Amino acid sequence: MLGKLFLTIDAIGLLLGAPLADYNHTHIFNPRWPPHAKFHGAQTISLSVLLGLATLYYTWRPSLQPASTPPALARQRKQDGLTMAIFTGTIYWLAGLASILYPGTDGIDPEFGPSGFPQAPIFIGFASSAVLGWMLERRD
Repeated sequence: MLGKLFLTIDAIGLLLGAPLADYNHTHIFNPRWPPHAKFHGAQTISLSVLLGLATLYYTWRPSLQPASTPPALARQRKQDGLTMAIFTGTIYWLAGLASILYPGTDGIDPEFGPSGFPQAPIFIGFASSAVLGWMLERRD
Protein backbone atom coordinates (compact mmCIF):
# COMPACT_ATOMS: atom_id res chain seq x y z
CA MET A 1 0.00 0.00 0.00
CA LEU A 2 2.92 2.37 0.65
CA GLY A 3 3.96 1.95 -2.97
CA LYS A 4 0.51 3.00 -4.15
CA LEU A 5 0.78 6.08 -1.97
CA PHE A 6 4.02 7.11 -3.70
CA LEU A 7 2.49 6.48 -7.13
CA THR A 8 -0.52 8.56 -6.07
CA ILE A 9 1.74 11.42 -4.96
CA ASP A 10 3.32 11.31 -8.41
CA ALA A 11 -0.14 11.33 -10.04
CA ILE A 12 -1.18 14.36 -7.99
CA GLY A 13 1.99 16.11 -9.16
CA LEU A 14 0.98 15.36 -12.74
CA LEU A 15 -2.62 16.45 -12.21
CA LEU A 16 -1.76 19.75 -10.53
CA GLY A 17 1.83 20.62 -11.43
CA ALA A 18 1.57 21.83 -15.02
CA PRO A 19 -1.79 23.56 -14.60
CA LEU A 20 -0.51 25.46 -11.55
CA ALA A 21 2.89 26.26 -13.05
CA ASP A 22 1.87 27.04 -16.62
CA TYR A 23 -1.69 28.38 -16.68
CA ASN A 24 -0.64 31.90 -15.75
CA HIS A 25 1.13 35.06 -16.92
CA THR A 26 4.46 33.27 -17.45
CA HIS A 27 3.06 30.85 -20.04
CA ILE A 28 -0.48 30.71 -21.43
CA PHE A 29 -1.29 34.35 -20.66
CA ASN A 30 2.16 35.69 -21.56
CA PRO A 31 1.57 38.37 -24.24
CA ARG A 32 5.09 37.83 -25.58
CA TRP A 33 4.39 34.20 -26.47
CA PRO A 34 3.20 33.62 -30.03
CA PRO A 35 0.04 31.52 -30.50
CA HIS A 36 1.97 28.41 -31.49
CA ALA A 37 4.09 28.54 -28.33
CA LYS A 38 0.88 28.85 -26.31
CA PHE A 39 -0.50 25.85 -28.22
CA HIS A 40 2.45 23.76 -27.04
CA GLY A 41 2.05 25.09 -23.52
CA ALA A 42 -1.59 24.02 -23.54
CA GLN A 43 -0.59 20.66 -25.01
CA THR A 44 1.86 20.15 -22.14
CA ILE A 45 -0.77 21.00 -19.53
CA SER A 46 -3.27 18.59 -21.10
CA LEU A 47 -0.67 15.84 -21.40
CA SER A 48 0.27 16.18 -17.75
CA VAL A 49 -3.35 15.94 -16.59
CA LEU A 50 -4.09 12.94 -18.83
CA LEU A 51 -0.97 11.12 -17.64
CA GLY A 52 -1.93 11.85 -14.03
CA LEU A 53 -5.35 10.32 -14.59
CA ALA A 54 -3.81 7.28 -16.30
CA THR A 55 -1.31 6.85 -13.46
CA LEU A 56 -4.12 6.89 -10.89
CA TYR A 57 -6.14 4.41 -12.93
CA TYR A 58 -3.29 1.94 -13.38
CA THR A 59 -2.13 2.31 -9.79
CA TRP A 60 -5.51 1.49 -8.32
CA ARG A 61 -7.02 -0.75 -11.03
CA PRO A 62 -5.76 -4.03 -9.52
CA SER A 63 -7.69 -3.22 -6.33
CA LEU A 64 -10.90 -2.97 -8.32
CA GLN A 65 -10.97 -6.62 -9.42
CA PRO A 66 -13.91 -8.86 -8.53
CA ALA A 67 -13.30 -11.19 -5.59
CA SER A 68 -13.85 -14.15 -7.93
CA THR A 69 -10.74 -13.34 -10.01
CA PRO A 70 -8.31 -16.29 -9.91
CA PRO A 71 -5.21 -15.44 -7.83
CA ALA A 72 -2.73 -15.95 -10.70
CA LEU A 73 -4.75 -13.65 -12.96
CA ALA A 74 -5.10 -11.08 -10.16
CA ARG A 75 -1.30 -11.05 -9.65
CA GLN A 76 -0.68 -10.67 -13.39
CA ARG A 77 -3.19 -7.82 -13.67
CA LYS A 78 -1.57 -6.10 -10.69
CA GLN A 79 1.88 -6.39 -12.29
CA ASP A 80 0.55 -5.14 -15.64
CA GLY A 81 -1.14 -2.20 -13.92
CA LEU A 82 2.04 -1.30 -12.06
CA THR A 83 4.06 -1.46 -15.26
CA MET A 84 1.68 0.97 -16.92
CA ALA A 85 1.59 3.19 -13.81
CA ILE A 86 5.38 3.56 -13.79
CA PHE A 87 5.31 4.34 -17.51
CA THR A 88 2.55 6.94 -17.32
CA GLY A 89 3.90 8.29 -14.05
CA THR A 90 7.41 9.03 -15.31
CA ILE A 91 7.33 9.91 -19.02
CA TYR A 92 6.19 13.49 -18.46
CA TRP A 93 8.96 14.14 -15.94
CA LEU A 94 11.59 12.47 -18.14
CA ALA A 95 10.47 14.51 -21.13
CA GLY A 96 10.74 17.65 -18.99
CA LEU A 97 14.29 16.76 -17.99
CA ALA A 98 15.22 16.09 -21.63
CA SER A 99 13.71 19.40 -22.77
CA ILE A 100 16.63 21.41 -21.42
CA LEU A 101 18.90 19.61 -23.90
CA TYR A 102 17.27 21.20 -26.96
CA PRO A 103 18.95 24.25 -28.55
CA GLY A 104 17.81 27.59 -27.19
CA THR A 105 15.79 26.21 -24.27
CA ASP A 106 15.91 27.49 -20.73
CA GLY A 107 13.91 26.79 -17.60
CA ILE A 108 12.93 30.44 -17.14
CA ASP A 109 12.13 33.24 -19.58
CA PRO A 110 14.53 36.16 -19.05
CA GLU A 111 11.71 38.50 -18.02
CA PHE A 112 10.92 36.28 -15.00
CA GLY A 113 14.35 35.58 -13.57
CA PRO A 114 17.89 34.47 -14.21
CA SER A 115 18.70 31.60 -16.52
CA GLY A 116 18.44 28.18 -14.95
CA PHE A 117 16.45 24.99 -14.62
CA PRO A 118 14.53 25.22 -11.33
CA GLN A 119 12.12 22.53 -12.53
CA ALA A 120 14.79 19.81 -12.41
CA PRO A 121 14.46 18.95 -8.68
CA ILE A 122 10.66 18.88 -8.98
CA PHE A 123 10.78 16.61 -12.06
CA ILE A 124 13.32 14.32 -10.41
CA GLY A 125 11.35 14.25 -7.15
CA PHE A 126 8.03 13.22 -8.70
CA ALA A 127 9.68 10.69 -11.05
CA SER A 128 11.53 9.24 -8.06
CA SER A 129 8.26 8.98 -6.14
CA ALA A 130 6.78 6.95 -8.99
CA VAL A 131 9.82 4.67 -9.22
CA LEU A 132 9.89 4.16 -5.44
CA GLY A 133 6.17 3.38 -5.42
CA TRP A 134 6.58 0.90 -8.25
CA MET A 135 9.48 -0.80 -6.51
CA LEU A 136 7.58 -1.09 -3.22
CA GLU A 137 4.43 -2.45 -4.86
CA ARG A 138 6.33 -4.97 -6.99
CA ARG A 139 7.62 -6.62 -3.78
CA ASP A 140 4.12 -7.63 -2.71
